[in-house]
Amino acid sequence: MSIQGSLEEIDKSLKDVQDRREKLIKGTRDIVMLCSKSIVALHHSQLDDARAKMEQAKTMLEEFRQYAKQDLYRYIAVAEQELVEAYSLSAVMEGRPVPSMKDLGVTGESYLTGLLDCVGEIKRLVYDRMRSGNEKDAEKLFATMEEIYNAIYPFAVYDNIVSGLRKKLDVARMLIEDIRAVVTEESRRRAIIGAIDRLEKKVK
Repeated sequence: MSIQGSLEEIDKSLKDVQDRREKLIKGTRDIVMLCSKSIVALHHSQLDDARAKMEQAKTMLEEFRQYAKQDLYRYIAVAEQELVEAYSLSAVMEGRPVPSMKDLGVTGESYLTGLLDCVGEIKRLVYDRMRSGNEKDAEKLFATMEEIYNAIYPFAVYDNIVSGLRKKLDVARMLIEDIRAVVTEESRRRAIIGAIDRLEKKVK
């Protein structure tokens, strides 16, 4: 038979794909773990530790991207999203511009979905600021949540291309509405307290 040469070529090709896939599964799992730990560190104000973990994850992602190529990109998509989320949260917390897609070396799809995931982490910051009595910071962070959502919302038309985009937009919108209710209630409470204080001063 004349098919043997073709079968050997196919076997070699599939073994290459299998080897790359296994490397990616393990490697990206470690990258996601590093990004998750960096986010936890950020919430605990351990900025240096968070930054070190993010840089390590970014370096690892650059290394493993060579194994993904075009055929196995889906195996690094989640790791890219996590990297975007971590770097974006760090930028928001430190008052810096959010890194661009090119800065992070990720695809457009991962950039969009990673930014939307970051909205949930910013929500935690809003609650933290409100608990500590820092209402101005809370309102500023809430405005950032809205800004990210509003900027990405027009991309909803590409939901059939960017997997999970519509769902992440819906989740982000619900988070924003939850925070809006809390921020509005807090503003009303402060207004009432202010009015009572002014009244008491007049009475005195």
